[in-house]
Amino acid sequence: MTLPGYHGRYLLVDLSRESTEQRFIPREVLVDFVGGAGLGTWLLLEHSQPQMPALSEQSPLIFVFSPLVGSPLTTSAKFAIVAKSPLTERINDSLSSSHFAIAGKRTGFDAIVIVGQASQPKLLVIDEDHVKFESAAHVWGLSSSRCESVLQSQWPGYRFAAIGPAGERLVSFATISHHGRHAGRGGLGAVMGSKQLKAIAVRGTKLTAAAYPEELLKFARDLSAKSFGPATAKYRELGTVSNLLTFNRLGTLPTRNFQQGSFAGAAELSPDVMAAAHQRTRSSCAACTIGCEHIFQLSNGSDDKARVRMEYENLFALGPLCGISDSQVVLQASRLCDDYGLDTISAGATIAFAMECEEKGLLTGRERKLLGAAIAAGATSELRFGNGSGLLNALHAIGQRRGIGELLALGSRAAAEQIGQGSAAFAPHVKGLELPGYEPRALQTMALGLAVGTRGADHNRSGAYEVDFSERVDRLHADERCASFAIETENEAVLMDSLILCKFLRGVFEDRLASMAEMLRLVTGIERSSDDMRATARRIITAKKRFNIAQGWTPSEDTLPARFFDQPLLDGASAGAQLTRGQLASMIRAYNTQRGWTADGWETASD
Repeated sequence: MTLPGYHGRYLLVDLSRESTEQRFIPREVLVDFVGGAGLGTWLLLEHSQPQMPALSEQSPLIFVFSPLVGSPLTTSAKFAIVAKSPLTERINDSLSSSHFAIAGKRTGFDAIVIVGQASQPKLLVIDEDHVKFESAAHVWGLSSSRCESVLQSQWPGYRFAAIGPAGERLVSFATISHHGRHAGRGGLGAVMGSKQLKAIAVRGTKLTAAAYPEELLKFARDLSAKSFGPATAKYRELGTVSNLLTFNRLGTLPTRNFQQGSFAGAAELSPDVMAAAHQRTRSSCAACTIGCEHIFQLSNGSDDKARVRMEYENLFALGPLCGISDSQVVLQASRLCDDYGLDTISAGATIAFAMECEEKGLLTGRERKLLGAAIAAGATSELRFGNGSGLLNALHAIGQRRGIGELLALGSRAAAEQIGQGSAAFAPHVKGLELPGYEPRALQTMALGLAVGTRGADHNRSGAYEVDFSERVDRLHADERCASFAIETENEAVLMDSLILCKFLRGVFEDRLASMAEMLRLVTGIERSSDDMRATARRIITAKKRFNIAQGWTPSEDTLPARFFDQPLLDGASAGAQLTRGQLASMIRAYNTQRGWTADGWETASD
């Protein structure tokens, strides 16, 4: 008998053979890895071979649910997608919210593992124990939203996850999308595209019971009430776009490919100014009481296609990072990313890198020919910081993989390897994943979190920036004592990603680990102390590390681009901030030993 909150099985789908198999998940695995990112990591280890290329036929693509999905707990309608990233060739787990999570779990499976490659574009239809492999030729080439609309009319009652043209063309940072939400980072859309799988449809009626339903309902009511309080007011009233002005004031806003920490045009991208120029509405994810989504209307547009969901990360990456202060251009760029199915952070960061290369005169030879091909195909503006048409044309080139987009579709690390001429020093990535909107020289605990992250540079797997913005550390002069704080935020993040819950709830809990343990108990009956939860977090993070080691990880990967060591910040409130290689190395050694690994980051025998 399986645990409450779980079905205790997963569906293995082989697209090459058009076959399926139901497999049981051992009870101890559910206890040890919970669900979401944790269970996905275990499944990825089970179905992967060492050094297997991310886009190979047998490389698994895994959709994972969690024990909390379908419960009355706010923000619990989330799912994880786990695979080896084509951008980093390391583990990638990306999370998203939508009714797809609820419908997917109702199929009667805790996860769906997809291997193989279809001979032609396919739609995978899962209706509880019934699975169909349908042609997707008629929706191949469509955006994910248009694909979903077409399929919805043909398959009413199902929920869909689909890729856009970028995923079909194997852009290394392509997304998987569903109802306007995106599993965005790391190129999972390319993994799905490599399998010739355009979309997945799910529907079902199988529910899971809760161990303590009455107590759970009371807890859920209390949590919903707290989610309307001051801890989430910022997200509800202003959205994460409000971070841009705060970061600019503190000198931590990455600008012009991390050459600066503040942006002169930041005020033009403030929430109030944008709302005045573009009608703003609010929305929320499925089963969420916070309502953090802020949606802006593109000028001269009145249909849904002109409505753009904005978060801090796409605002920073397509705005200040590229030197763009025109809100209309930033909204258009974000809309293009949605239409093609592109991660906004990697897209903006890779284009910003190319802009700096162009301004330094490094795009020569093959790169110049590619840029010329892009211009001949309609990209009439050069890649220059502040050039809005250059940004928009570059996004088209990437989404269509033409001209310079053929190079940029590989991401900043691979592009730098081809361009050479010292460009690797300012290619903005860790392990191949482009940096999010946090300036490492001015947020030095976060610098550690970015460097050691198993997924690469990631603000959702490490919340170390919370520590930098607190009284606990000097954000401009971090040392090895910061390692414990970075571990604490990483532990909390991986637990929330495994349960799964929205991280915007974290400020609601007085004791985060105890609250998560209580939710797990009420749903599954599993009794866990805060120390037990820490042990679970360590187990999952070590499993991620184990996967990376099997795929070729070495300690040299845990670092930052040379720019952050060799060039101090020259402007803003954090002017003069700089990391040293020795400083970061000391923090990494402390982090590794506190994780129970060797000082270099290898697993120990006890792991």
